[in-house]
Amino acid sequence: MKTPPLRLTLRQLSVFVAVAQHGTTVGAADELALSQSAVSGALADLEQALGSPLFDRLGRRLMINETGRMLFPRALSLLDQAHELERLPQPLGVQLRVAASNTIGSYILPALLAGFRHAQSGPCALDMRIGNTRETLQTLMKFEADIGLVEGHCQGHELIATHWGDDQMVVVVSPSHPLAGQPSNAAALRDADWVVREPGSGTREIIEERLAPHLGQLRFALELGNAEAIKRAVMSGFGVSCLSLHVVSEELARGSLVALREGLPPLVRPLHLVLHKDKYLTRGLRAFTDYLQQNAPKPTV
Repeated sequence: MKTPPLRLTLRQLSVFVAVAQHGTTVGAADELALSQSAVSGALADLEQALGSPLFDRLGRRLMINETGRMLFPRALSLLDQAHELERLPQPLGVQLRVAASNTIGSYILPALLAGFRHAQSGPCALDMRIGNTRETLQTLMKFEADIGLVEGHCQGHELIATHWGDDQMVVVVSPSHPLAGQPSNAAALRDADWVVREPGSGTREIIEERLAPHLGQLRFALELGNAEAIKRAVMSGFGVSCLSLHVVSEELARGSLVALREGLPPLVRPLHLVLHKDKYLTRGLRAFTDYLQQNAPKPTV
């Protein structure tokens, strides 16, 4: 029995993906170094081959429709496999886009990326995007990253989260703060000024889900967008915060921050490795996930 000829081409799929990402044939043409008419023609041929439009036309904008959304991850997977086939005769190489939440991306992942790169025998290009947990998961949902690493909860039925490691959290104040060196009590911590991350952050999540139920309603006096800014605010005596031990270990060792431990619940949060369920695992991505699992962080007190 003869196999029927394919009605689609990789060029059509690459045009479709580029149009979906840019929202216009002009943007797709610029990315692919094609004429706008060539892009429009390839897209029309693909829609004809599938027997269905893939976009809703709103003026000059092309908004991907339900059929297009079903095709998008499959088209990406096929293109990833095609690129992998093209590189087979060449030295093994890795090219990955990594998304990470702030604590992981700033304090845990850089050393792991360096170690992974040094372990590769061929070319290795790694691009890392850092945001809060919510932003990192949204990046994965849009296929703008190949893999994500986040703290705390991972929501999204299209995402697959694997427990990767654990992160020890500590409540910290400056040495000059009235709570430094004193037995922790719920009333004093409840009345203190807290410096916190923005909603959507894994660090904010543990304060709201672990500390607030134990201590009562906390007073969030200052909200900052990254752990480094929070650390410096606390060191200056602004108030109290809860941060990863990875963030404050050097300051605790120097004595420029003091950890409050008595009377507090366990503050260990899970770290997750996240992939989109429709993401094709290239050879490089499989090697990277294996390396991360072998070098998973563990809590230290």
